[in-house]
Amino acid sequence: MALDSLHEVIENIRSITDLVDPEHDCETITAIQDQIDKEATERKKGLEKAHANLKGLARVLDAARTSSTRPPSALNDAESAVASKQAELTRLKEELRQLEESDPAAEHELDGTPLRLQIYRGLGIEPILDEDGNLDRVLVKSTSHDIHVVKFNDGVPDEDLVEEIWRLSLL
Repeated sequence: MALDSLHEVIENIRSITDLVDPEHDCETITAIQDQIDKEATERKKGLEKAHANLKGLARVLDAARTSSTRPPSALNDAESAVASKQAELTRLKEELRQLEESDPAAEHELDGTPLRLQIYRGLGIEPILDEDGNLDRVLVKSTSHDIHVVKFNDGVPDEDLVEEIWRLSLL
């Protein structure tokens, strides 16, 4: 009976050793160790970042404490500088409002006709007026330096005449 139980124990040990794979266990332990190292590194970076943030906040706190203990004259100087800047801002806003409301063109009676005529002449378009001052015809100098005449008394719509003038100027 003892021999049977010994054989049974040996069989149990053999079946257990088939289940144990030392290579796989070693890989698992290595993977766990790598994960632990990675988390430790991330934790250390987070701690360093929090420490840097704490140092920055400490500097801000020190600056606030220093500014709160300034002598009253420094505060008065700062307050007067702020008041002066606010007055300047108000003045500039008022000046801007006045400039936006003003119309320089309306203040000066300007006629754009001479300027438009000069632009047309520069493009090679010369209007010719009749005795009454009405537009009679237009001389058009094309890009090939030919001169064309477009009459305005033929009852043709203005849009068609304008189109004809531009067409002739591009010949």
